[in-house]
Amino acid sequence: MDLERSQVEHIALLARIGLTDEEVELFREQLSHILEQFAVLQELDTTGVLPAGHAGEPPGLVGVMRDDSPEDSLDHEDVMRNAPRREGEFFRVKVVLEE
Repeated sequence: MDLERSQVEHIALLARIGLTDEEVELFREQLSHILEQFAVLQELDTTGVLPAGHAGEPPGLVGVMRDDSPEDSLDHEDVMRNAPRREGEFFRVKVVLEE
């Protein structure tokens, strides 16, 4: 399946990333190849194969994951003591997204 440039540009827009014309073409080729591989997988006969509930769950075992239950938190000051930089009661981090 060959993606069109407009589809890659739309995906980039949704992901909020800017791409050069060269990157659009590169990702168009790479994503097209990935989709071709999925098309091959879709042709496999999975008759009799049980769906996996969890990638790490062994067949036949149900509910091997522990219950999600709240536990006591770490003391705020103990956590902040490990902060390389802080601003008041908060971790100070490098800017990730520019406005």
